[in-house]
Amino acid sequence: MTNPEERLQSMGIALPDVLPPVAQGYAPAFAPFIRTGSHIYISGRLAKKGQEILRGKIGADVTLEQGKTAARDVAIELLAILKHAAGGLDRISRIVRLFVMVNGAPGFTQPHRIADGASEFLVEVLGEAGRHTRSAMTAADLPFGSCVEIELIAEVSESGA
Repeated sequence: MTNPEERLQSMGIALPDVLPPVAQGYAPAFAPFIRTGSHIYISGRLAKKGQEILRGKIGADVTLEQGKTAARDVAIELLAILKHAAGGLDRISRIVRLFVMVNGAPGFTQPHRIADGASEFLVEVLGEAGRHTRSAMTAADLPFGSCVEIELIAEVSESGA
């Protein structure tokens, strides 16, 4: 069986070695992650296209499929932060919870379909350890006009699995 690093490599994904900024030019007054005991809490991360925030309302400016891809891309960034915070992907015991916020057009009622982009990716890379609880909601707006924001909570071990 392959490990998460090998799965990422086979998917053509290289996680960044340096934590990406929340948004270019923004110096947050909060931590990108906090580890307490065996849990890591990662602050909300925003959808990006390259280094720029992917702005717009899903169901108006951004299609459902583009939103699902954006959520997957946010999950890649979350996994990079988690790898850094845990000291390696082999230390991830379980993704515990995702909270997915979707900047939706009025009447948009499918935030769960957008969130599937992140959920499916985490299970694909981490297997059963990537299966998690989740909430998804449509918001009137998100920071910087981003189309998606996701928070993550993970359980980690002191040594690799």
